[in-house]
Amino acid sequence: MAEPILSAQGVSKVFGAVQVLFGIDFELRPGEVHAVVGENGAGKSTFMKILAGYLPATGGTVRVNGREVPSEGPGAREALGIVLIHQEFNLAEDLTVEENVFLGRELRRGPFVDRSAMRARCRAVLDELNCHVNPASRVRDLSVSDKQMVEIAKAISRDVRVLVMDEPTAVLTGAETAVLFRLIRKLKAQGVAVVYISHKLDEVKEISDRVTVLRDGRLIATQPVGELTQDAIAQLMVGRAITDLYPVKAPPPPDAPVLLEVRGLSVLGWVRDASFALRRGEILGFSGLVGAGRTELMEGLLGLRRSTGTVLRNGRPVPIRSLEDATAAGIGYLTEDRKGKGLLLRQGMRQNLTLLALPRFGGVLIDEAKERAALDRAVVDFDIRARDMDVPVGALSGGNQQKLLLAKTMQIEPEILIADEPTRGIDVGTKRQIYHFLHDFARQGKAVILISSEMPEVIGLAHRVVVMRSGVVTGTLEGAAIEEAEIVRYATGLKGMPSHDAVVNA
Repeated sequence: MAEPILSAQGVSKVFGAVQVLFGIDFELRPGEVHAVVGENGAGKSTFMKILAGYLPATGGTVRVNGREVPSEGPGAREALGIVLIHQEFNLAEDLTVEENVFLGRELRRGPFVDRSAMRARCRAVLDELNCHVNPASRVRDLSVSDKQMVEIAKAISRDVRVLVMDEPTAVLTGAETAVLFRLIRKLKAQGVAVVYISHKLDEVKEISDRVTVLRDGRLIATQPVGELTQDAIAQLMVGRAITDLYPVKAPPPPDAPVLLEVRGLSVLGWVRDASFALRRGEILGFSGLVGAGRTELMEGLLGLRRSTGTVLRNGRPVPIRSLEDATAAGIGYLTEDRKGKGLLLRQGMRQNLTLLALPRFGGVLIDEAKERAALDRAVVDFDIRARDMDVPVGALSGGNQQKLLLAKTMQIEPEILIADEPTRGIDVGTKRQIYHFLHDFARQGKAVILISSEMPEVIGLAHRVVVMRSGVVTGTLEGAAIEEAEIVRYATGLKGMPSHDAVVNA
């Protein structure tokens, strides 16, 4: 058995008076894919930042090739071939793709930056990822999934020996994930060691050799992945069996009134003539491949993009030209990008929670006592876990950020909730909480529009599923027709007409 290329012995970490890691032992061998899993807040990202040199350990040691290495920052670890792909994007938005890939290590010809060589090398790395982004494009103009591909390209363009990947597929489609897995297997064959953090247990089973489970900052187990089922891994993560992940569907009655109707909505360059209806008590799923236009359709509906068409609330046309208009119409929006568009990461939970509903918390001056009371309720109602109530939101785990974003959206008391990728990058326990919240929300006589790239999520929650392809609605599935193969047929163009009247009911 090969000697570990990277190891940790008794690593602990304390922030102020709060201990978040307790004596973690870990070994990574050359050519191994070693998964690290745990609930949000288990300490995975903190541990990875210690291994990559971004954080110093409070106690314990980190060794590379058997030799202890000091905490001298990420540059020193990168010089040893240890590269971290962060869970959150670490990109300079105003620079180009090629400038980001080579930032701090630009290729030069004499005293000058060799832009042509950088562009060619960047194009080659992107081609390896089957990513067709223009290297000269500004990062700020890219989609979320393309930004993730740029992060991966930036990492593999280095002379990497240990690649630490923190939730690399959270924003990728199935096709993009397959490309990434081919790359991981290629790196593995070259002797590169990979640490793979993910909440997607099917991916953990598919790609990893061993799995380490953390819970509440403690090491629970390290085992060959072949010895564990997905259910067994989930039980190790949460300390209990995960049952009833999806609530039992309770379809609305056939005569349930239509709360929202969209007729012939088009978004220039993205969506053409989309129509659908949402009934009281319903969860309406939207499925499709990347670029299908699902998010853009909803942003057009909400007034976040210029659109044409008709929107009716309770049978009456309503003009929605801004998010304020949508709020006034009783429509709440849970964005897919909680970091970039949903939360102010440097502000506290209280300021974030009330941002959409400020008029309810005072006039000229904000009633901070009322805000704190609302936060106290939200912490209980949404099970938000934080070491103190004044912590910056950026310091919360991904799952707690998502629950805070959901609580923030609920402050406007919407009757309709548009939830775009509501469980992206969160653990199985938190997913269950959000699934049951959406179910209960609809059961209260309200309604949900669910956009998700996770097929089991759409199938497990939605009463009907609208499928889109290239900006066009190709079909609406109901009943037993809501199954993966049928959704894929409509998403890839094998079936379906470009009309909202193409309804399949098995």
